[in-house]
Amino acid sequence: MPDNQQKLIHTFSALADLGQEVAHKNNFQEMISTSLHLLLGSLAIMRGGVARYSRFGHELNFLAVRGLGDDFPLSASLEISDEKEFLNAGMTDIEVSQAKMLAFFQRYQKVLERKKIEIIMPLIIRDELVGLVFLGEKASGEPFTDLDRDIVRAMARHIGVGIHQRNLMVELERRADENRRLYDDMRLTYRDTVKAFATAIDCKDKYTEGHSVRVGKYSEIIAEELGWGEEEVEGVAVAGYLHDVGKLTVERNIINAPYRINAKESAELNKHPGVGYEILLPIHHPYTDVPLAAKYHHERLDGRGYPDGLSDSEIPYIAKIVNLADSFDAMTTDRPYKRRRPANEVIEDLKRNSGKQFAPEIVTAFYNGMLTELTGKDKRKRFRRLLGREYMESEGIVPLLKQALNGMDGTSSLTFIGAG
Repeated sequence: MPDNQQKLIHTFSALADLGQEVAHKNNFQEMISTSLHLLLGSLAIMRGGVARYSRFGHELNFLAVRGLGDDFPLSASLEISDEKEFLNAGMTDIEVSQAKMLAFFQRYQKVLERKKIEIIMPLIIRDELVGLVFLGEKASGEPFTDLDRDIVRAMARHIGVGIHQRNLMVELERRADENRRLYDDMRLTYRDTVKAFATAIDCKDKYTEGHSVRVGKYSEIIAEELGWGEEEVEGVAVAGYLHDVGKLTVERNIINAPYRINAKESAELNKHPGVGYEILLPIHHPYTDVPLAAKYHHERLDGRGYPDGLSDSEIPYIAKIVNLADSFDAMTTDRPYKRRRPANEVIEDLKRNSGKQFAPEIVTAFYNGMLTELTGKDKRKRFRRLLGREYMESEGIVPLLKQALNGMDGTSSLTFIGAG
């Protein structure tokens, strides 16, 4: 596997582990130490430290250090002007070698140079400086790349959220509602990370750029129409974003083939669900069925899918949702060897394959989502943004959807209803 792909997979795993640390570790000191270990390990950084900032004492206190030696100061003063400079920088890495004009670096220049600190990352949460991350050089001696800096920023945000959470816990009774907003921030950070990873997956395929994000959004719409709760809806959206992660290991010339691939190439491509499952399984996801969606999103109700030829209730329900979302996006996206199909053909295809490839109530939920938007009951215009206004407003699509819904059975003998 190419180094960049391996780094993406390793980094996503570290981010997921880091999110779990922040969300579930009761021991604050242990959480910070483990978080620093994950951050340094993800990029093979030689040394570093995490410091919390006290606004009342204008002081930095190091919570965890690694490789900095016993003579490294565990506290440092921070002037108001320093705080303003770090706030202005935001969550942007500051190169020590380029920041010698700032008062903080002038005061601590010698110790920073002696300990070979190369980057300092301010931890800014809700427009508040909660700490700093200090990072030394990479073990390889290579400079930090833009991707490295993005990784540091994403992981540092998790650490900042953890410190901010600790600060809030001190005032739990007075600011109980803030804890809920913090939890939402963490979920948003996790979801944004998943979206970024989905974008990285799709970058390998120049013809289907944005496919994973669209599948995630279609899956989300279906789950909402099925009446699922907020967390279940979010979980199925994440499954959609990550369903094709196994394609990271497929040769680019197969994925980008400007023709219908042959049997040998198809067999290689068809390995991606199993590979995706193996990649996602060791990661501690907030939503446990995500790896199953990756493995089984090409299974069919009638048992004619792959990789295992499952049928009916053998297929995890989350995979059934992603299957329809994935198929719909494939039918409505241009490929080098075929144009996307007209809306009326797609609607008829979903109906024709209801009970064979797709669960009928999932098709019904998808139809309902489209119809409520087209009739103005849903103002969010999610389908229009994904498909384009002209496509969604094709002549005759509303009566066709109504006709399809009138002819749909709620379920069939091949369908097992449940969110398991």
